[in-house]
Amino acid sequence: MLLGSTAGTAAAATTRDATTRAAAAGDAVAITPGDRNYADVVRGWNQRYIGKPEKVHLVTTTDQVVKVTQQAVKEGKRLAVRSGGHCFEDFVYHPDAKVVVDLSEMRQVDFDTERNAFMVESGCQLLDVYEGLYRRWGVVIPAGICHQVGAGGHVSGGGWGMLCRLLGLVVDHLYAVEVVVVDASGTARAVVATREESDPNRDLWWAHTGGGGGNFGIVTRYWFRSPDAKGSEPSTLLPRPPAEVLINAVSWPWSSLSRKDFDTLVKNYGAWHVAHSAPGDPYAGMCSYLGLNHRSNGAIGMITQMDATVPNAEQKLADFVAAISKGVSVAHEAATTRTGELAAMPELVKPRRMPWLQATRYLGTSTLTLNDPTLKGDFKSAYMRANFPDSHLDALYKHLTSDAIDNPTASVQLSSFGGQVNAVAQDATASSHRSSAFKMSWMLYWTEAADEAKSLAWIRECYQEVYAETGGVPVPNDVTDGCYVNYPDIDLGDPKYNTSKVPWHDLYYKENYPKLQAVKKKYDPRNVFRHSQSVGLPD
Repeated sequence: MLLGSTAGTAAAATTRDATTRAAAAGDAVAITPGDRNYADVVRGWNQRYIGKPEKVHLVTTTDQVVKVTQQAVKEGKRLAVRSGGHCFEDFVYHPDAKVVVDLSEMRQVDFDTERNAFMVESGCQLLDVYEGLYRRWGVVIPAGICHQVGAGGHVSGGGWGMLCRLLGLVVDHLYAVEVVVVDASGTARAVVATREESDPNRDLWWAHTGGGGGNFGIVTRYWFRSPDAKGSEPSTLLPRPPAEVLINAVSWPWSSLSRKDFDTLVKNYGAWHVAHSAPGDPYAGMCSYLGLNHRSNGAIGMITQMDATVPNAEQKLADFVAAISKGVSVAHEAATTRTGELAAMPELVKPRRMPWLQATRYLGTSTLTLNDPTLKGDFKSAYMRANFPDSHLDALYKHLTSDAIDNPTASVQLSSFGGQVNAVAQDATASSHRSSAFKMSWMLYWTEAADEAKSLAWIRECYQEVYAETGGVPVPNDVTDGCYVNYPDIDLGDPKYNTSKVPWHDLYYKENYPKLQAVKKKYDPRNVFRHSQSVGLPD
């Protein structure tokens, strides 16, 4: 039962009555500014953005989504959509959004015998999905690490995670998607689009294999089945994760690192991933994070997961750590400080063998930022096809050792990519980054308003200087390959920060953008579903 507003007993009774009436009519529960729980449903994970919508609708069925959407269109109210609330920008809690469709109560995971595929509702958090699929059927989709991320936005943006080098992107196993769309007449309806070549709505399925959330409609359900799966036995229709994995965490203290050591460490990481980026690589079952933390953190950290079921797994992991450490004069030690978002893990200085689900739960819930309700943040991203030029290293070292900020959360995180991700053609899905070796993500957090200006200045200046030779952004070329749409960055569309002449949408989607625009025109011709960086209608 929903609690009433702070106006007292009468308001509480009014809210209870409204909830009861909504349930009886099969309607979504609507939360408005007078309700006690309003403040908790108008914010996501990034506390920079707090909305003021007229209503937040907690939906539990596709029919409710259609009804709420239809009413918003009829009244001319701008819609926004939330699944997990982890959007980095203001795409959900924008000042212009008057109606928020909150999917967080749609959290069912099941097997659909009619479609012979696993059904995942878009409000599911990723740990819900892993638990549901693996405990019951022993299968997995290769999605992300943070346990609270919602499936709705993560999948539609082409989500990646710890198993990507082994199993590809999550969308490489997407069979179908259910989307509430609005046609040219203003009529809302639910459409199921599959990857079947004969499906007239196949282009809508394709758009949700990396075209980003909130662009074409409201995703209510996904279905997953691997393209090469045969038969109807559920346990054979999706891949199985390794039964066990090795987890290792090490660090290099800033106090002992010379500039030469820093360059060697970072170049070793880049070179290794470039050399091992092909599909079928012997290290496909390995994923690693090298956290280039700001000097105020105390150390640079690296966390690695390795498939423990492959022959000589312990030795392979040791060889990898040795390759990254080669030529660095400082011996690695226990990770006693945070690495990016992940907590200190000193107990993992010696690799530990864990069951896969246990390790996934451990890493996914160890992110220090997930449960801190005070944090505001900013983020940037890049895909890397080749190793770092010296100019990149110069800029990274300059800003990671700068005295302009004293913030241990500031970091540039390098993470494994490639492998099976690169086995798929660039245009086969909307996820176009199919030739990269590793990814980069800039992040920092602050709490006090007084720290915002210097925090934003640090991350913007670092990013711009790293890519100074290409207009301040990682344009697609032989070295860099654009940006990750699930780490949205509004600065990419600002000529003050992007002087490359390459528009933000080409950084996210490359040559796939015109096709995404065609899908937009077909399924959202009225531009009902839009946000600060949404796919635009064709000119």
